[in-house]
Order: sequence, then C-alpha cells, then structure tokens
Amino acid sequence: MVRVRFAPSPTGPLHIGGVRTALYNYLFARQNGGKMILRIEDTDQTRFVPGAEQYIIEALDWLGIKFDEGVHLGGPFGPYRQSDRKPMYRQYAEQLIRDGWAYYAFDKPEALEAKRKEYEAEKKTFQYDCNTRLQMENSLSLGMEEAQRRIDAGEPYVVRFKFPDNIDITVHDMIRGDVTMNSRLLDDKVLFKSDGMPTYHLANIVDDHTMEITHVIRGEEWLPSAPLHVMLYKAFGWEDTMPRFAHLPLLLKPEGNGKLSKRDGDRLGFPVFPLEWHDPKSGEISSGYREKGYLPQAVVNMLALMGWNPGTEQEIMSMDELIKLFNVEHISKNGAKFNLDKAKWFQHEYFQMLSDEEVADHLEAQLKEHGISADRAYIVKVAGMMKERITFPSELWDTCCYFFQAPTEYNEKDVAKRWTPDMHIHMAKVIEILNTVPFEHDAIHKALLDDYIAANGLNTGKVMNSLRIAVVGRTVGPDMITLILMLGKDETIRRVERAIEKLKIES
Repeated sequence: MVRVRFAPSPTGPLHIGGVRTALYNYLFARQNGGKMILRIEDTDQTRFVPGAEQYIIEALDWLGIKFDEGVHLGGPFGPYRQSDRKPMYRQYAEQLIRDGWAYYAFDKPEALEAKRKEYEAEKKTFQYDCNTRLQMENSLSLGMEEAQRRIDAGEPYVVRFKFPDNIDITVHDMIRGDVTMNSRLLDDKVLFKSDGMPTYHLANIVDDHTMEITHVIRGEEWLPSAPLHVMLYKAFGWEDTMPRFAHLPLLLKPEGNGKLSKRDGDRLGFPVFPLEWHDPKSGEISSGYREKGYLPQAVVNMLALMGWNPGTEQEIMSMDELIKLFNVEHISKNGAKFNLDKAKWFQHEYFQMLSDEEVADHLEAQLKEHGISADRAYIVKVAGMMKERITFPSELWDTCCYFFQAPTEYNEKDVAKRWTPDMHIHMAKVIEILNTVPFEHDAIHKALLDDYIAANGLNTGKVMNSLRIAVVGRTVGPDMITLILMLGKDETIRRVERAIEKLKIES
C-alpha cells in the first residue's frame, strides 16, 4: 500500500509552499488508494513555537487535506511526534557505530570554529568529512577505548555518519531522474547528540522506515541531503524497502528570483500563510488566506497548478478532479513564480460557484454588522444579482450597500462630471415618469430612454449616470432600471428627491 507523510516542524506558521507539499502528498495518496500520515518533526526543541502544531492541523483541515493517521488522530505506527519517540533513536545510532557506519565525535564548538578560520585563512572551506575526520577529536582518531572513557566520564558528544571515501551515490528521483553525487563532496552529518535527541536526518529515516513510508514527496531544499538518506538506508540494510523520492520545485517570488518569503507577502500585500498567525513571541500578526476571504477550494486549485499541470488547458479543478488527474511525473523541475493576479482569478472563479444562498449568508452577516435587517428573500436576490462583481466576501458591503440604505453622500468626481446645473429638471422628469407609467421594466425603459431622453436629444450617459448618482451615490451598479425595480418606486423617488435638493444647492 502507498503510504506518504507530511512531516512539518512546529517552528512557526505553515508556509504556503509547505501547504503545496502536503497537497501533492495527499493527491498522490488518494489517487493510489493509499494512506496520508501527519508526523510532527520536533527534534530541534530550541526552535519549538507554542501553537504551531495546532496551527498546522487547523490549516490543513480548512483546506480539505485529510489524514488517515497522525499526531492528532493516532494510528498503528504511533507515536507521531518525534519527541515522543525519543527513546527509540539511540539504538539505531549505536547500531550504525557497531556496523562501522558512524562514529563518536567530541569536538567542542570553539575547536570547530578555530578549524574553520584556519581553512579560511588559506582561502579554503572546512568540511568535517573523509579528508579531515582523522584530524579531529573522534572515536576514529582517538580509538574506541578512549571514546568510551570520555562518554563514561560524561563528556558531551555527537554521533556522525561515516561516508565511505570517493564513491558515487545516486538518488533516483521521480521528478528529476537520477541525481548522482560523490561522497567527497559530502560532510559527515551529525545524527545523534548525547542528550538523547536525534537530528532530523536520523529520525527522518528511522521514522519513515518504521512507519512503512513508500514515497517521500518533499521540497527540493532536501535534495542535497538525499545522498545521506540513501546511504543511511544502505547502512541499516533497508535498501529493499527504501521509499521512492520526489523533490518538488520551489515556490518563487513574483519576480522569480528566489524563494517566496513572508517579506514578499508584506511588500506586495498578499498572504504567504494559509491562516492568520499570531506570533507568541513578538506579538506580530501575519495575514492568512482564510482571513483575507479566500475560499479553500480556490487556494487548493491555485497551489496544485504552481509547479504541476494536467497536460491540458483545464485550470478549474475540484479536489476530486485533481486526485484523478495528478501525476508526479508532470511536476516541473523548475521553480514556480507566485502570481497574485492568478490567485485572485481563482478566488473569483470559485466565488461565482457559490450558490446565491451561500453568498447571501456572507452578505447578511455584514448587514448585521451595520445594524441593518432585511428580508431574506431580498438579500438572496441581491446576492445573486451582484456576486459576479465580487472576488472576496469582504467586498459585498461596499458593492451592495445601496440596496439596503440610501446614500448620504455623493461622489464628488462623479457629480462634477455628470451633474450639470440643469440636471434637477431631468431628475424631476424621472420622478414624473415613475409616478405615471406602469412600474415594470419595458414601460419605464420606453418612457425614460426613448420618449424623454432620445426624443429630446439629451445625452443618455449624462442623464442615466446622474440618476445613478442620485440612487446609488456614485456611478456604479447594475442596470439602472433593474435597480429601480429592486428598490421599489417609493424608495427610488425618495432618493431622487433628496439628490435634487442636496445637489441643486451644491450646483
């Protein structure tokens, strides 16, 4: 059975790039009838941020990315939080040492820094590897007996992986093909510390193996670590069950030069996190897609197509369609630039798919915030008429407010452009027409536009936009006669009379 995992660290809010990684794992698992696991990788306790784990769970739940096992669900391969698995890692580190794949190292931070400066003075870069390890304080240079004496004396140590000298290591990547690196380019990474905590590299491999993970789909920032991970599977004798790897391209800044960051979002005014985040340390608040009014379906669709495409021109896809069409081999090797206009386009398309009742729910909530109550059927009718003009729910009040309250102010630029000194005469004629003709669309249209405006050679745009100013307060809104019919004769006449009184004086 296909088993994939999303394994974030609880060090802060979940970046939208991490959401895409979770989404691709989810699509792959569901397409293959497999399982999706949420594992929290908190081996680095110094970077732990309170609330981050719950944030991750809530964000992915909002987006409809569901898990079969995980830290919040339990399951047969738990626990699913690495700090809860701490006792098991030591035995694997010791196994590597026994089998000659790792060694104890006692180098103090100041000794490592001194070695780095020594190399820098010679215009070289220090790396703890097969060329330098015997110059350092470790069980290879000191001997195992001395190493054990130091450990027994309580001296701090780390366990480092021992790369064989000068071998080519190939990572078979589902997106990039074979990626080969020579071991001389790789440093002997720390796997385990004397406080009992493993580093990411050891815990990651042990957890993936013991949780029977079959595919590792993760960001390309982990590609340089993949040779070490491949070698760890070899060292443990787990090559036959090693998962297949797929390293995803980065999400890039809108300009395309570099990884998308929170600073880019702050600079250009868009979220880089799925939910609003309140930093418990600084108190800083970062915006989220949910709080900005994005629909989760729109965010999912947008992210799915940032680095992958189905091989067709289709852009709007439900989660079920994405599951059906998703193919790891169609993921691009190149980074995908974030496009704010495209994000808004997806949001607009999905907002249009909402029923009139669903849009009315948003509108009714905003009416209540402004102390306005209205007939539900009327609210639904307004919502259906106006939703095509809306991208975000927050735009509903400003777009629809004039259906529920008369304007108290008139846009100065619109008035200066449209409302001529004689306009009160034409508006009085509008009132006369509304009072004399049948109150239905064709009759009003004929009497106003044909029998009055056209017959008298008047400027249609100027008169009708002035009528719109009187009714709406500015030159926006739906078809004018449709709006009049929605508001009703009495309300329309009241608004026109008030505009005549207010704007005649100002003229």
